[in-house]
Amino acid sequence: MKLRHLAVSVLIGAVLLSGCGSKQTMAPVVSASPSSTAVHQESSGLVSSESAPSLTGTNSAEGSSSGSSAVLSRTASSVTYIPPVLKSVAESAEASPSFLDHAVFVGDSVTLKLKNYVLKKRKSDPGFFGTAAFLTAGSMGSGNALQPLGKDSIHPYYNGEKALLEDSAAKMGADKVYLMLGINDVAPYGVEGAAENLETLTKRFCDKIPGVKIYIQSATPMLADKQKKTLNNPNLERYNKLVSEICEKDGWYFLDVASGMRDDTGSLKRNYCSDPDDLGLHFTDAACDVWIHYILTHTGG
Repeated sequence: MKLRHLAVSVLIGAVLLSGCGSKQTMAPVVSASPSSTAVHQESSGLVSSESAPSLTGTNSAEGSSSGSSAVLSRTASSVTYIPPVLKSVAESAEASPSFLDHAVFVGDSVTLKLKNYVLKKRKSDPGFFGTAAFLTAGSMGSGNALQPLGKDSIHPYYNGEKALLEDSAAKMGADKVYLMLGINDVAPYGVEGAAENLETLTKRFCDKIPGVKIYIQSATPMLADKQKKTLNNPNLERYNKLVSEICEKDGWYFLDVASGMRDDTGSLKRNYCSDPDDLGLHFTDAACDVWIHYILTHTGG
């Protein structure tokens, strides 16, 4: 008698989310320290190899295993990619760049690229992107941004001094804060821990700058052939889903920037990738143009 094994395919569905305010408070749950070696190997140098204690949620670089089968399923030509549907800020008429006056953009090396692009454009167009300012660091994530200041801590400098993000944003006179973090968090903290760390960090901004408008941007995708066991597009989509739900709960704006960066497989469009032979997740100038247009057409009214 012949037995046939039936393969079970798992569809990863993504749901909702949007919106600033501090409707609820949530104390961080302290858990064990992730393996710094595992973090370094998982992200191929994207994340700092410095060991940092997990502040909340799943704490292992192997903590999210569901992404592996999804990555494999997407490589099969018979599988049709279904993009996640998240509750995010609706599209509106394009705002003037002055909308971004007094805005501060917080992020890792992906946002650092945006900063460099904006500064380049301002050489010929001083009003480009309004007066928006940036707080970026190459290996920064929500997890290490929550760590105390120190010689080896990953915190951006402001006016020549290393400072906590919320303190720098307050000194910069921010009335809007745009955060894009997560790609350096999913491997060391897991999907859930990464999302919870971002919520904890964002509440620090709300506490430090009363009335500030919070815009949380989705983590953006990677090239298909650069995905890792834990740091991969399915897990980044799971992270974005959780973050969008947090935004809806806490009254923050959620911007699904990733939706404009994906190809028909859910991966970063190759012509938007500036490092296809390296990490496969940083942007070209063309991607920055798409990003800026998205920001100015999704202001939240």
